[in-house]
Amino acid sequence: MIQVFLSLGSNKGDRLIQLKKSVEHIQHYAGNLITISDIFESKSWAYEDTDYLNAVIKIQSNLSPEELLSETQKIEKELGRSSKTNTKNGKPVYSSRIIDIDILFYGNKIINSEHLTIPHPLLHLRRFVLQPMIQIAPDFIHPVFNETIETLYIRCEDENSVKLFKKVHAENFRLP
Repeated sequence: MIQVFLSLGSNKGDRLIQLKKSVEHIQHYAGNLITISDIFESKSWAYEDTDYLNAVIKIQSNLSPEELLSETQKIEKELGRSSKTNTKNGKPVYSSRIIDIDILFYGNKIINSEHLTIPHPLLHLRRFVLQPMIQIAPDFIHPVFNETIETLYIRCEDENSVKLFKKVHAENFRLP
């Protein structure tokens, strides 16, 4: 089994319930939950819309990176997400989403394929990913930058505020 970090985000519908459902599905289809960060709230990144709830989870999985990607995309679709981020003129066009599940790290592997890039190529630019990640793995070393999550967080130039929304514990992950 390999340790994997996933980022979860929701800004449509009952955001808290969407996060809970995604964790339940991940545990059923993708791997065993090791820990979860607290739930944080942040402004939409790169576009204007409803605020997001975000969390980072650490799981153990037997799935290959490609199988994990396939399972997380199935979970997103099952929970009501219509499509991943679209592009316009080669740049991403972000929009609201019921649930977004991103693979941040798959052990220490570096993967650059047509459909999958691990570590997530934008995580070091996103405070809404780094802040929950720093809670559960501040000393984890980014295999591309060879720096800890804590160092990446300190250097992050993202000025969007990220505030605590709800304290959570993996051993009793229960949301209303």
